[in-house]
Amino acid sequence: MRKRNNSLTVDHDSSATNTILDTNPNLKYCHKKGEDSESEDLLASVDPVSDKIMGRYRRFGIRSRLKRILLLALGVYIAIPFIIKLCPSIQAKLVFLNFVRVPYFIDLKRPQDQGLNHTCNFYLQPEEAANIGVWHTVPARLWRDAQEKDRAWYDSALKSPYPVILYLHGNAGSRGGDHRVQLYKVLSSLGYHVVTFDYRGWGDSEGSPSERGMTSDALFLYHWLKERIGKKPLYVWGHSLGTGVATNLVRHLSDRGAPPEALILESPFTNIREEAQSHPLTMVYRLLPGFDWFFLDTITVNDIRFASDENMGHISCPVLILHAEDDTVVPFHLGKKLYSIAAQSQSLTGHKVQFIPFPGNLGYKHKLIYSSPELPHILSDFLGTAHPHE
Repeated sequence: MRKRNNSLTVDHDSSATNTILDTNPNLKYCHKKGEDSESEDLLASVDPVSDKIMGRYRRFGIRSRLKRILLLALGVYIAIPFIIKLCPSIQAKLVFLNFVRVPYFIDLKRPQDQGLNHTCNFYLQPEEAANIGVWHTVPARLWRDAQEKDRAWYDSALKSPYPVILYLHGNAGSRGGDHRVQLYKVLSSLGYHVVTFDYRGWGDSEGSPSERGMTSDALFLYHWLKERIGKKPLYVWGHSLGTGVATNLVRHLSDRGAPPEALILESPFTNIREEAQSHPLTMVYRLLPGFDWFFLDTITVNDIRFASDENMGHISCPVLILHAEDDTVVPFHLGKKLYSIAAQSQSLTGHKVQFIPFPGNLGYKHKLIYSSPELPHILSDFLGTAHPHE
């Protein structure tokens, strides 16, 4: 009986133990934690393998994407020369950049919004269906008289004793570009009338751009001014691409025996082929076989030359060249080369030809020569006139 009771006691104890394990949540948790620990040990042995596989996959994915990007870039690089060759009009647009409207939200009918409240906006028509927008800024001394005046007053103001500058801007933007406006202000403060305009196809002027059209517009406005100012000095100032227009204009006038009093060229080039060859946008293609055929010959097909170097052989008036050494758009060496050509020109014999370099550490680059404190003295010395403020 005792053995039986002992057996029953053991069985009872075993059953009680199981009951305790089942009913005690802490003991149950400890039991499961042990199982999880075994699972984590198993996963830990697998994770390094899966991490290595995923790392290789990620590296392969990145390399694959980079390869696709490089192939796409290479395809675009190769395609661009052929596209330009097949569509020469694209090259013309890249030369003129008249579609670039900077600043974009400018109302050219309101020059006063640009701080030019002694400026009149009006329109002329060099040819049928080709109205061009014009700004006339009077000398600063006439600022007070100019307030709230109409175009008739501005036209009559051209008869005042102050000299006149016809300003021919470069590509892109409009007559309201910031660096252009700043130059008008400087010249106005020095006692000049400044008359500028947008070539056909630029700003709010009608028509399509071309070298012939730009030169024709400049010639029209020059004669328009001469009719109103009489024998007063009229100077032609060109900047960047506008220097090509300026030399075209002055060559035409010189060939007819009626050149302007002086020609001022700011950041000029020799001709459009050499400028395109030196422009930063063509840098990645200069070593490409057939560069001239793809890019430079395409410019010629568009009848775009702007041959200032050739024009210097016909111009017969004083020439002043201004160029910054740190100009990256029209490299300094092109302006210096043009000066060398002008200095040797037979037609310029007996006329003053001057080259003014601006050191690179001044930071004037392509557009900021107007900010030079030496500019008033340079103009005064070259033109032989005393400015009102001096």
